[in-house]
Amino acid sequence: MCPTHRLDRREAAGFYAEESRVMMERLRAEAVTHGRPFAMEARIIRPDGQERWMRLSADVIRDNGRIVQLYGLKQDITEEKQRWEALRQRAEHDALTGLANRALFEERFLNAPLARPGLTPLGALVLVDLDSFKQVNDRFGHGAGDACLKAAAQRIAACFADALLVARIGGDEFAVLTGADLSPAMLEARVGRLLAELNRPILWRGHRLTIGASAGMAMAQDAHRYDAQALFAIADEALYAVKASGKGAMIMGDPACRAMRQASSF
Repeated sequence: MCPTHRLDRREAAGFYAEESRVMMERLRAEAVTHGRPFAMEARIIRPDGQERWMRLSADVIRDNGRIVQLYGLKQDITEEKQRWEALRQRAEHDALTGLANRALFEERFLNAPLARPGLTPLGALVLVDLDSFKQVNDRFGHGAGDACLKAAAQRIAACFADALLVARIGGDEFAVLTGADLSPAMLEARVGRLLAELNRPILWRGHRLTIGASAGMAMAQDAHRYDAQALFAIADEALYAVKASGKGAMIMGDPACRAMRQASSF
């Protein structure tokens, strides 16, 4: 394209990402028809493939009440978007492991309303606790402990690369929210592989650190409408049962058994 060539509106619209182009054309049509000013943020894909963000604002000029012209302003906000994205990443992700943090886990899953669950279609919640993390941390120091947490996070994320969310929700506790495509048998097989991975030694400064892990699981009965708090309680009770029975294993939580325990506590 010649450097002096001026793009007309239709040529310029061709550089908009599809979702931004559709919104911009709709807002423009409403402005021209009804005289409504608008503002939006649009994603632009340049000819070289680079992504940019533009803030568009527009209004109309009237003559005797009749709309005669649409005018506007475009502002490149790419760097502003990048700064906000970096801030969002820091606010929502664990600084050590890079996984989602407890705040994001609670926002998107645990505290989501029953009528509008944050993550769907949901298959199961898996809680993973590192068995010997405290012993390693106490003996070798925080550097070794951090190395174990990073390695564990990488192995969990790799084993559940297709998960809806993988989060570090406590010091040595992780949560995995799977999609609905895993059956109970498939989930147990996947978690079994994960526990085997987490049992492999972690090399740190000439030491072979072994932490191992236990897991508690809870299957969602309805992939699109579920009680996140109840699922968490079921998985947490299953994890507690594993830890009490010797660690290094997994248990699938049973909502019926929990209901019976709740009933017997009155």
